[in-house]
Amino acid sequence: MTPKIAVVIPCYRVSSHVLDVIANIGMEVSAIFAVDDCCPEGSGDLITRHCNDARVVVVRNAQNMGVGGAVLAGYSAAIEAGADVIVKVDGDGQMDPRLIPVFIAPIVAGEADYTKGNRFYDLEGIRTMPNVRLFGNAALSFMTKLSSGYWDIFDPTNGYTAIHADVARHLPFEKISRRYFFETDMLFRLNTLRAVVVDVPMDAHYGNEVSNMKMSTIVGEFFFKHIRNFIKRIFYNYYLRDMSLASIELPLGLLLVSSGGIFGAYHWFSSMQEGVVTPAGTVMLAALPILLGTQLILAFLGYDIANVPRRPLHKSRNI
Repeated sequence: MTPKIAVVIPCYRVSSHVLDVIANIGMEVSAIFAVDDCCPEGSGDLITRHCNDARVVVVRNAQNMGVGGAVLAGYSAAIEAGADVIVKVDGDGQMDPRLIPVFIAPIVAGEADYTKGNRFYDLEGIRTMPNVRLFGNAALSFMTKLSSGYWDIFDPTNGYTAIHADVARHLPFEKISRRYFFETDMLFRLNTLRAVVVDVPMDAHYGNEVSNMKMSTIVGEFFFKHIRNFIKRIFYNYYLRDMSLASIELPLGLLLVSSGGIFGAYHWFSSMQEGVVTPAGTVMLAALPILLGTQLILAFLGYDIANVPRRPLHKSRNI
């Protein structure tokens, strides 16, 4: 049976691009949900007046919910309409709708539950990416690997995504971040479900569109949210859901590193105050737990990297 594909387009200050985005969506898509996120430009009214595509349904948020809130409203509408796979495409023209078949292919084939774009596959192509975005994405990608547990993905803020509707149905919509942290928080939530996530190579298009996200202001905010999600993920996966040798390696490693560091710092400060050389035995007592603890932490990371979900959720559980 041919899967029913739906596209969700969050609309906020994209009136100059959204009609072209809709016009370029291929016939493999059976429904398009344009979500007017209380847009000051009246995106919903614009689409209603000028778009004759019968597949298009305008969903209106009573108040601005941010990109995450707009996407989740579109997910809900698509699920209610009976979609099998839901693709999210931004309305600013940066994402090529012709790539939709590429994004849905791993999901339809039962190889993934969620696919997302990655603009870093083509090393020549990333030269077109602004330097601030390039640096910010690299930093955020590393933090996302730690917090989400998906060590084999990159470009976490990429909003070109596709998800199996049965997996989307099991996400805690009320807990997912509504603003710019939405894409990375989605990855954390998907990991708690043990969903399979696959990167899809793509090019980015940067024209005269204006991004509402500023890397300089969100890196700090994202940092603390990543720490929160990392702690939650470790607790869920290594203590609540399951326990393994890695469940012992991490706390023991952290204890040894911190105790060795505190012991060494105390004796180093005392030696500086008294003007004497720290005995070699004292140095070894500080260094040994640090070295051993570091090895345990690295062993935990090795286990965590190997523990990336590999079995598609919607296929293996028939949810």
